[in-house]
Amino acid sequence: MADKKENSTKKGSYEIPGRVAIIYSEVKREYFPTNEQYITEKDARKNAVIISKYLHKLNIKTTLYPADSLLPQRLRKDKPDVALNLVDSVKGDEFLSSSIPGVLELLEIPYTGAGILGLALGMNKFLTKKVLQQNGISVPNYQMFNVSTGYIDPTLRFPLISKLNEVHGAVEITNNSVSENEKHLRERLKYLINTYKQPVLVEEFIAGREVSAFLLEGLNKKVYMAERVLRESEDKYKIASFELQWLDKDENAITYHRFEDPILSEYVRKAFTVLEMADYGKFDIKIDDSGRYFFIDSNPNPFLAPQEAEAPMAHILELYSVKFDEILKRLLINTMRDASGKERLPLYNTEKQ
Repeated sequence: MADKKENSTKKGSYEIPGRVAIIYSEVKREYFPTNEQYITEKDARKNAVIISKYLHKLNIKTTLYPADSLLPQRLRKDKPDVALNLVDSVKGDEFLSSSIPGVLELLEIPYTGAGILGLALGMNKFLTKKVLQQNGISVPNYQMFNVSTGYIDPTLRFPLISKLNEVHGAVEITNNSVSENEKHLRERLKYLINTYKQPVLVEEFIAGREVSAFLLEGLNKKVYMAERVLRESEDKYKIASFELQWLDKDENAITYHRFEDPILSEYVRKAFTVLEMADYGKFDIKIDDSGRYFFIDSNPNPFLAPQEAEAPMAHILELYSVKFDEILKRLLINTMRDASGKERLPLYNTEKQ
């Protein structure tokens, strides 16, 4: 891959790629079981176009590629310097997004974000919680259900919240997701399992403040955190629901306020490492009334877009005066450094970076 460096330019003492492939989800309504899941990805190409404009301002040539069956053939022909991997699903299946790094590895094209293992872990919330738990990072008590009639662990305490195990984007996260009794829980499980044909993760609902944390790699790992504040409502449970995140047009429906805690930052760094993330990652953390932290969600390769596309990552990093073009430069430089020989940390290496 040495020939690719001839097409790169310098920014300070680090390389900026000259040609970048932007790979995004191929989205068709028929790929998704519900309109809600389709909504979370319908703007995949639109967001890729927005990012390409930012890269053009950095004098980087870009080509857009949908993640379809022709992707390997097109990439082999074009030979880009770096691939910006924005793929959240393949044919509507989020778990298959881990196949994209596999294609790029075979073609020896450096790429942004997590590798095969990191994405596969990230698309299985049950395994994610297992890994976090085994590494001393607190998560709510939880249980996986493959059928709605399954045995309920008696140690679980209501209220319980039900989440699709292999779908992100707050799909099916509503106030109806929270169950206060077994009857409601089993009804919810039946609906989710029958509709999405996948297991459901049930966990204890943690009341309290919520923090969103992003880790961005560069010469070191930097953690950026903000408390997520929801608009006042009469809802019993304060949830960043699908409606609030995707349908509500009120710009004050969700706001972010800078949050700093060195202890939580260290937990985020550790979680990033043990979950095999790379370049950037996102975590949602609840803080209960006793001040205890509970990691309730994690995302390798979280939604990458500028503020005009309503990306939480851009909003939060703006609180730290980090502009979107700077985010892109750091991701691309980090990828080029990796491609030139820098080793990524192995799984379960939790030494402070």
